[in-house]
Amino acid sequence: MTLHREHVFALHSFSSWIASSSSSSSSFFPSASFFVANKCIPPPSNATEPKLERRSGIVGCCYVKAPYIDCDGHGTNLNACIHKGATNRSFTTRRRMIIGTSLPFFHLLNNELHIELLETSIAKAAEKELDLEKIQEELRKVITKSKAAGILRLVFHEAGTFDLTTNSGGMNGSIVYELERPENTGLKRSVKVLEKAKSCLDPVFHVSWADLIAVAGAQAVAVCGGPAISVELGRLDSSLPDPEGQLPEETLNAIALKEIFQRKGFSAQEMIVLSGAHTLGSKGFGEPTVFDNSYYKTLLRRPWLESEENMGAMIGLPSDRVLVEDSECKKWLEIYANNQETFFKDFSAAYLKLINLGARWKVTDL
Repeated sequence: MTLHREHVFALHSFSSWIASSSSSSSSFFPSASFFVANKCIPPPSNATEPKLERRSGIVGCCYVKAPYIDCDGHGTNLNACIHKGATNRSFTTRRRMIIGTSLPFFHLLNNELHIELLETSIAKAAEKELDLEKIQEELRKVITKSKAAGILRLVFHEAGTFDLTTNSGGMNGSIVYELERPENTGLKRSVKVLEKAKSCLDPVFHVSWADLIAVAGAQAVAVCGGPAISVELGRLDSSLPDPEGQLPEETLNAIALKEIFQRKGFSAQEMIVLSGAHTLGSKGFGEPTVFDNSYYKTLLRRPWLESEENMGAMIGLPSDRVLVEDSECKKWLEIYANNQETFFKDFSAAYLKLINLGARWKVTDL
């Protein structure tokens, strides 16, 4: 069975529902809806309360077979009813059951289930977790605080080519074909840093450039004191460069910047929180190797206006300075300047969104 990433469901709070229902055979399946390949299939319209008898379940985007008694008193089962296309509104008002990879679910169901698929799924998840740990281990050897800013810039230039309207570009490893572009000047050094880690990993297991860059950015943030961000693996690499001209120019005003980020699927708030990555490096926002909320505090001070003779004029890019002149952007600048914890939380969420832009994913074989 081949399951795509989005087809595998996880059950967390469902086990308590099972526990409360399993003691009464007449209340186990009422109001349940069954998910088949991400589509909800309600129980049949002629089905009454089921009898709790022998059941078999299939893990993933499949269904549970359970005996039902129809209105004529004849036995049937959910599998047959699904293929008949029957529907029932009354069975979908109280609870929904998602069939997924949950060990407590199979334990409490206490019947003949296809646990071999469950074990395979758990083994695959454990293997992916070990792969992530190996990648992180190799990256820790090569990513120092002094290299963190360049690595994070590599992430933004890799994912920043995404365009929502054409569904092109994004996190696909194509940056390795785009290093000669003017906007990517200096990124060869960051790619060479990651090549050291990749050369150690590939003999053990293949890691895509897209995955490696995504995890590297999270490692760069963490090594400089920022939040720990857990990155999912499974991105595939492109064999071609992305279209040119997709990155925002440094000379744009706030309105134009918001429009560009909107075309990539980001709100003004997400644009501002991602801009906080400029706290790293030599742009003048606090300590160059410390990931904190100094970016926002500095912008709100407007140091470039203090004196024509001081170094304030060298702080930040023009695209940074215009943010404080926009009321919507300034609101978020103030929020993150006053609360670093909120900045860390929101940055983590926006970073995960960034590194999934345009990504194509491996399939999971069970």
